[in-house]
Amino acid sequence: MHIAIDAMGGDFGPRVTVQGGLEALRQWPSLSLTFYGDCHSIQDVIRSAPRWKKTVLDRVQMSAAGSLPVGTQPPSRILRDRDINAPDASSLHACIRAVRDGEADACVSAGHTGEIMAVARRALGMIEGMKRPAISSAVLTDHGHPCYVLDLGANIDCPPRHLVQFARLGAEMVRTVDGIQNPRVALLNIGVEPSKGTRCVREADDLLREFCTTNDRFHYLGFVEGDHIFTGDVNVIVCDGFVGNVALKTSEGLARVLGRRLQHTFELNWWTRLVSILARPALSRLKEEIDPVRYNGASFLGLTSTVVKSHGGADARGFSYAILRAVSEVELGLPERLAQGLTA
Repeated sequence: MHIAIDAMGGDFGPRVTVQGGLEALRQWPSLSLTFYGDCHSIQDVIRSAPRWKKTVLDRVQMSAAGSLPVGTQPPSRILRDRDINAPDASSLHACIRAVRDGEADACVSAGHTGEIMAVARRALGMIEGMKRPAISSAVLTDHGHPCYVLDLGANIDCPPRHLVQFARLGAEMVRTVDGIQNPRVALLNIGVEPSKGTRCVREADDLLREFCTTNDRFHYLGFVEGDHIFTGDVNVIVCDGFVGNVALKTSEGLARVLGRRLQHTFELNWWTRLVSILARPALSRLKEEIDPVRYNGASFLGLTSTVVKSHGGADARGFSYAILRAVSEVELGLPERLAQGLTA
């Protein structure tokens, strides 16, 4: 399996993307990577890597490419002014081009969300019947199994018909990834009453109820509020990208605050420090479970190929999780199976 990496994307560039790639190679022996970007910067990171990481270098390639000025241009301007086939294409354009041309099975980038969506949609195309890709990621729940939320930022303002398409995409993903044959799907709203929410959400609710009268691919539950994201009672929660992104970033921030407050509480005095020593195995397990880094990597569902977006501020470990998510989706053949499910 070969994956293209946008080495210049994110807040830290190769320092994170290359280190994260080497970590992913260590965990997945059949994986190989091509880093697209400034080869000198990539080589500097590789030279400074620990000795064990150098054992995976036979599965690493580099390809020279530039970088986009982060978030300085609207996606429409990028599509108009930059040619994906140009020799001096950016690292983002180059790695998506590699997927388009069959040189890579998937692409992972920590770049600007709108830029990734625009370039990938133009170069790779959409699954038949889908109008816009939606970003989806898993969220930890009380029951242990994930809840998938979409959209998480690709589409800030969605018409009702797009929310219906997101519901279908999310349901098919759960059927494929988790093997749940009748996923529970809901719309995120400010209340569960039919009169609550914006006109767009209410219209999407009507369309989903109508769709489910003639289609049994998923069970539509209606509206849910934000706290239901974490209960595990729902498999897929649908919202527009603005709401989804705020919900995701809020939950990540809360997880970090809880971790810090818990640590501070156990360091108050000698008695609490003693208790923390006794509870260390349980605390370590809890910290690992709620760590947002484990859930880094969001899929652009609806594209004909796998494209995974890493959080721009992720560290190397977090970026490696985004790569492993791409590996999992390629192994599952997720885009192809989504396309099959949507026509069933």
